[in-house]
Amino acid sequence: MEDFKRLNPIEAAQQFIFKHFPNCQGALLAGSVIRGEATKTSDLDIVVFDKTLSSPYRESLIDFGWAIEVFVHNLTSYKHFFESDYERARPSMPRMVLEGIILKDDRIIESIKKEAKEILEQGPKKWSDETIKTKRYFITDALDDLIGCTNRAEEIFIANTLAELVSEFYLRTNLQWIGASKWIVRSLKQYDQKFADHFVDAFDVLYKTGDKNKVVLLVNKVLEPYGGQLFDGFSLGKNQAEL
Repeated sequence: MEDFKRLNPIEAAQQFIFKHFPNCQGALLAGSVIRGEATKTSDLDIVVFDKTLSSPYRESLIDFGWAIEVFVHNLTSYKHFFESDYERARPSMPRMVLEGIILKDDRIIESIKKEAKEILEQGPKKWSDETIKTKRYFITDALDDLIGCTNRAEEIFIANTLAELVSEFYLRTNLQWIGASKWIVRSLKQYDQKFADHFVDAFDVLYKTGDKNKVVLLVNKVLEPYGGQLFDGFSLGKNQAEL
């Protein structure tokens, strides 16, 4: 799968659709290759709409010199994925659809893109005060574990958990979409480049040197507008247990 064997990504995606889904009603090429963020290990993310399918599926394969991830839907199943992504605040499917380059269209793509655009512009559901309180508690718990940890191996993985919790809290309390893996940083940058830089620097210093101070300051700054750290008096499920 060397570069010289690869077709242009759009040409490869078009040939893939012609070969595997010639009768589909629509297809899109999304992902890093169309955002100009591709690396030598990037694959092609292709979304297919085929009204003959009884249920959606996802498949990974290699064709035309590319690793290809294909997400295949009928003309209603994608709505379930839109809804699911909205509920978890990670808009993978709406983002792929909206950013996607059209490979084939039997006059269905415009309306689906419109649905995706409306979801993305709406933003995720606002957290309740109770959810914020619960998240504060678990961030505090992870931070305490980090501060008290003297085992370097354990410290690394506590920091991983804390980074994910804090990024989620910062974005969701500001009514922003979240992400996982590389999309943690991308989501932070899309919303607040300055905060993203501080976030990355704090954890980078911790991973490289073991110095926890920047992470502690960052976490406290994120929690401060919502009451700061929370341990004493936190309760989960007690009222239901007393009924």
